[in-house]
Amino acid sequence: MPVDLNSLMLAMEQRIEARCRAANDTVCAGDYAAMAKRRKAAINRYLWVGHEGRYADWDRIARKPTAIVSAATLYPLLVGAASPDQVKAISATVRTTLLASGGLRTTPIRTGQQWDSPNGWAPLQWVAIDGLARNGETALARDIAGRWMGTVAAAYAQTGKMLEKYDVEERRPGGGGEYPLQDGFGWTNGVASAILDRYPDILAGFQAEPSKGATAN
Repeated sequence: MPVDLNSLMLAMEQRIEARCRAANDTVCAGDYAAMAKRRKAAINRYLWVGHEGRYADWDRIARKPTAIVSAATLYPLLVGAASPDQVKAISATVRTTLLASGGLRTTPIRTGQQWDSPNGWAPLQWVAIDGLARNGETALARDIAGRWMGTVAAAYAQTGKMLEKYDVEERRPGGGGEYPLQDGFGWTNGVASAILDRYPDILAGFQAEPSKGATAN
């Protein structure tokens, strides 16, 4: 029972409810409002780990939340499922466990796999930035945006590419996993554009290090 998937399903139910109300379909609206209410309650009953200040996935075999802290804890903020006290607790967890010099870690553990430290991924940066901003944590949202864009800009200055993922601890191209780092990349481009639209001055004063092999004038 993943927290990110259930948060996205909650958002879907809320949007269908809204469209049904706009179409004056009260039966449909009532059905989806009830679904959303039940899902939100379930997210906070089963996936909230209060003493650790985080949301988690639910392990249906062990019948308890998983032990791994991950950036997915921010999804409920994006869809309005977290209370103000939960937002404060999650923000503290982000600062102490997930925030790196170059953006948001996916998890704090090192396995050599691409979805663990030290990698950061563009979609999770945006979930954090927008989710925190929607819930009044504007300074932390901007801080994550600035760290991430500094990493993206530094890697672009060195490689001439937008990349699939980044090492947010060393502020360089990411790695790990079962395939080579991919160039591009759609979600990196999209998130960078969204961040620059929201914070036009986020890269003010940024200075990239010279690319390898470059000669100084």
